[in-house]
Amino acid sequence: MSDGSLESASELAGVPDGFQRLWTPHRMAYIAAGPEVLRESCPFCAAPDKTDEDGLIVARGRTAYVLLNLFPYNSGHLLVCPYRHIATYDQATEEEAAEIGILTQVGMRVLRQVSRCDGFNIGMNQGAVAGAGVDEHLHQHVVPRWSADANFFPIIAKTKALPQLLGDVRDAVAAAWPA
Repeated sequence: MSDGSLESASELAGVPDGFQRLWTPHRMAYIAAGPEVLRESCPFCAAPDKTDEDGLIVARGRTAYVLLNLFPYNSGHLLVCPYRHIATYDQATEEEAAEIGILTQVGMRVLRQVSRCDGFNIGMNQGAVAGAGVDEHLHQHVVPRWSADANFFPIIAKTKALPQLLGDVRDAVAAAWPA
């Protein structure tokens, strides 16, 4: 093996097929847990009670906070959540909505500085029918994007290559967050 995470097909038993293998065993925790675990307890209500490191929190505001997505689409994938357990944006107070917007803007600036991303996907999936994984606690996704970050993995292999560990990304984003 060359670097521990990428394995050459020529080193595997059997007939070489010319493919590289990227192992992402950390995703099995999410896959194996299934949606039932999210219904038993809300991860966005639990995170603020943990240390910032354990909760993957990079910044705390008065009515909302920012944390890394435990199962990110890209390295640096942030979630901006109100502390209150509300399901949809129209249930947010004016203060919560304003702070979610401000934290989103600051998160974009910090990610641009830390990761040199080229753009962002920003959005809220509200309700299970709309694709929300945690549909009962409002959260906004801030996903950094690079011009060369899309490839065939997510489409064909349902695998996303993430070049950085979550703890390292959390430390870098938290350190760059303005006081």
